[in-house]
Amino acid sequence: MTDYLTFTDPGYDTERRGYNLSVEHKPAVVVPATSVDDVIAAVRYAVAHGLGVAVQATGHGPSLSADGQVLITTSRLDGITIDPHARTARIEAGVRGGALVRAAAEHGLAPLNGSSPEVGAVSYHLGGGLGILGRSLGWAVDHVRAIEIVTADASGRVELRRVTATQHPDLFWALRGGGKGTFGVVTAIEIDLHPITRLYGGGMHFAADTAERALAAWAQWTRTAPEAISSSVLLIRMPDIPALPDNLRGRYLLHLRFAYTGSADAGQELVRPFRELGPITDTVTEMPYTSVGTIHAEPTTPVPFHARNTMLASLDPAAVTELLRHAGPDADAPYLVELRHTGGALNRLGTVPSALARRDGQYVLYAGAAAEPAQLPALRAAFTRLFTAMSPWSTGGVCVNFLSGPDVTAAELATGYLPGDLDRLTTIKRTVDPHDMFRTHHGRA
Repeated sequence: MTDYLTFTDPGYDTERRGYNLSVEHKPAVVVPATSVDDVIAAVRYAVAHGLGVAVQATGHGPSLSADGQVLITTSRLDGITIDPHARTARIEAGVRGGALVRAAAEHGLAPLNGSSPEVGAVSYHLGGGLGILGRSLGWAVDHVRAIEIVTADASGRVELRRVTATQHPDLFWALRGGGKGTFGVVTAIEIDLHPITRLYGGGMHFAADTAERALAAWAQWTRTAPEAISSSVLLIRMPDIPALPDNLRGRYLLHLRFAYTGSADAGQELVRPFRELGPITDTVTEMPYTSVGTIHAEPTTPVPFHARNTMLASLDPAAVTELLRHAGPDADAPYLVELRHTGGALNRLGTVPSALARRDGQYVLYAGAAAEPAQLPALRAAFTRLFTAMSPWSTGGVCVNFLSGPDVTAAELATGYLPGDLDRLTTIKRTVDPHDMFRTHHGRA
């Protein structure tokens, strides 16, 4: 049985910390789980002592404080089992996206993974999963076949359940998109894999003097882009640090990223309009699927991070102008901005219904920044100005998968769901977890 760590034990501080350092929490007990039995024992401990249970998976969490609770960390649950004939994978709670990609690739298959190899694969799938190939394959949550979860009932009985479309169907509906860690502790999931081994993909950086043209061209291009190509844009002032190349260091840049499952020849033609704009870097090329994490090349160093997002119904020239007014080369914005093109299969419902049923919007508008406490009032005010300005193009909803940090409100979270689904989620929560044992989740993906 694993050791239970309290605040006086060596390793307590390391174990309780996650990627997002904006959450500084002090759990009563931290349980570094190495098996499902450890998870069951930890939940029983919480029941016996009248404590709540929080889960900290791998990825971009935590999002909420686990003060005074039992915090179960699942990073050591890292088993992956591939069934190449059924094209499925069973992945444990601590598996990261990059490890899953590599394991599937050994069989000529690929998961519907996200942009960062460091994100926890289970949390990512249960949160919705806006994948690199989402426009053609849909949300990752629609490719979850089974869920293994430890729950605690009204009598305090703790058990491991296997949940599918036919076994505990209400809970299966709720877990997929409706609340990671709020119904129990998910220890493993089974997912679909896809026969994909390569991509035409990568990124292009544009300097400040061409960033506006590049963004306007991308907004126009996305209106007719085929579903086989996914793309996104990052607007950022790069830090002035020696680790960066001289042509990127300290500069305002637009980073345009592509992932295309068609042929390299067709891909070259699709991205040709952007090459003609003169990017200062260009890594778009034929690549094995195992290199998919290099497309966004997202940072992995833990930081105190804060973010907001909304779904946009359109991105017309007026929207581009307004966005650049707040986040363009001359705006000196205190945050980065990312736009992800959605649409396609991401607007369609999955074969098996899930709680993630609000699927409007053609883009995700995301803004985020690392900030210390003294910087937060100014950052929050800047976020408000940006999202208020962009509200005429918003659907009024959020991308639940991209919500993170301690600033997320219940009202904001609610906009990611259909109204009737919120009521259904509340009913299922009361049935599955009547004593509200599972109160917070810490594995945003």
